[in-house]
Amino acid sequence: MAKKEKQQNNNLEPRPPVVVIMGHVDHGKTSLLDYVRKAKVAESESGGITQHTGAYQAEHQGKQITFIDTPGHEAFSAMRSRGAKVADVAVLVIAADDGVMPQTKEAITHIKHAGIPMIVAITKIDKSNADIVKVKNQLLEEQIVIEEFKGEVPSAEVSVKTGEGIDSLLEIINLVAEVEELKADIRTNAKGVVIEAELSHKRGPTVALLVKEGILNKNDVISLSSTFGRVKELEDFQGSAIEQASPGSPAFVIGIGEVPLVGEKFKVVSGIEEAQKIVEEKQRKYGEEREVIDTPEGVKVLNIVLKADVGGTLEAVHGVLRGIKNENLSIRVLSEGSGDIMESDIKLAAAANAIIVGFRTKVNQSAELFAQQMKVEIILSDIIYELVENVRAKISEFLSGESEEVELGALKTLAIFRTEKSRMIVGGKVTAGEIKRGAKVRVMRGEELLGEGRIAQLKIADKVVDKVDKGQECGVLFDGSARIQVGDVLQAYEVIKKSVTI
Repeated sequence: MAKKEKQQNNNLEPRPPVVVIMGHVDHGKTSLLDYVRKAKVAESESGGITQHTGAYQAEHQGKQITFIDTPGHEAFSAMRSRGAKVADVAVLVIAADDGVMPQTKEAITHIKHAGIPMIVAITKIDKSNADIVKVKNQLLEEQIVIEEFKGEVPSAEVSVKTGEGIDSLLEIINLVAEVEELKADIRTNAKGVVIEAELSHKRGPTVALLVKEGILNKNDVISLSSTFGRVKELEDFQGSAIEQASPGSPAFVIGIGEVPLVGEKFKVVSGIEEAQKIVEEKQRKYGEEREVIDTPEGVKVLNIVLKADVGGTLEAVHGVLRGIKNENLSIRVLSEGSGDIMESDIKLAAAANAIIVGFRTKVNQSAELFAQQMKVEIILSDIIYELVENVRAKISEFLSGESEEVELGALKTLAIFRTEKSRMIVGGKVTAGEIKRGAKVRVMRGEELLGEGRIAQLKIADKVVDKVDKGQECGVLFDGSARIQVGDVLQAYEVIKKSVTI
């Protein structure tokens, strides 16, 4: 691993490495993080680690390491990609009993794109079907050459059940961080990124930030892309009150006006007026760009009000919805936010003829009744695949509203057998195409349309049939008020709803 060029800045001081854990679903990313957290984090007096901060710090051999937790589901690739961009080191987790999988390859792409050092952690080595050699050979196929094979990528073999290899992994992280010579300017205004955000019913918007430069202090005013506010309360990742947060550290902030999206950049500014001005300008530009993207000409627009449990998943679901493509439709997200679905969401959806999409959230009781009154459709799910399929089904329904007529064939009437008030039995010969039971028919006398009806039954001789082909004679039970005469032509057709598959 080559050293980065040293920055010429006398204000630079060493900072902890920021490590992102990436890999395929169910390969043990969360278990690895949980093990390190329990083994290497001293519990605070409050006795709990805040689970939704999206990051925490562990200590190994007297050195701090900041870990970023990223969702493992493949639908959250955009979120993982953003996680890699804010990190200094990426740990690629691969299960020894499963090997390199699609999300593993996707993670490799994100890490390479971010241009950060990679460490391979082969997990689940305690399993009876573990095949470590297979994993290493599969990595070669992805152009990942570990040090054991004379490459530059360090690796560790670990088990969260026995603890084997965990210390080795942490030592490798420290070594890589030392080689990278990670430093930050502590005398500049603090700046960094949002790593998690949610709406607390008791505390309002709560935001987890990763400080990249400078020192973030209590009472600082910060500006983001979508909102701003003053740091009224500042906590570390364990929920303990602190006065400041240094570079490389996660910090929990209360005082932001609204819930921002994960990945938004923040910076400390001189005051509320400057922060508001920055946000308004960014929102104006975003609105202009979004209008161009979301409202192309000549296509239908499906309006959506989007809600999710926290900011991180909100951003991810938004990205998934934007990824649903159809040339005849544009998805417009009118509003998005975290927390329960409220009456205000129903009002907006009703006014804009929108549907509400909720991921890992629920509907407020009064809002549910209001939605029924206003006939607002709500799609809820805790599983991303299920949510996407339900939205796709809604889009198909939305686009399938148009119908088209399909001509089937024609029958010339040769005889009248029975006439009743709303039905007739006639005999005839199919002169074109085919006649089908249940088809709609137009009764034509020359160029004149006498009326319409339906073929209730077809018979050839005494046998009931579903269809009669050209050249065949048959009996027809006709439902309709038109009075058919010999020589009239029954033109059969179907009305088919256009089916659209998304």
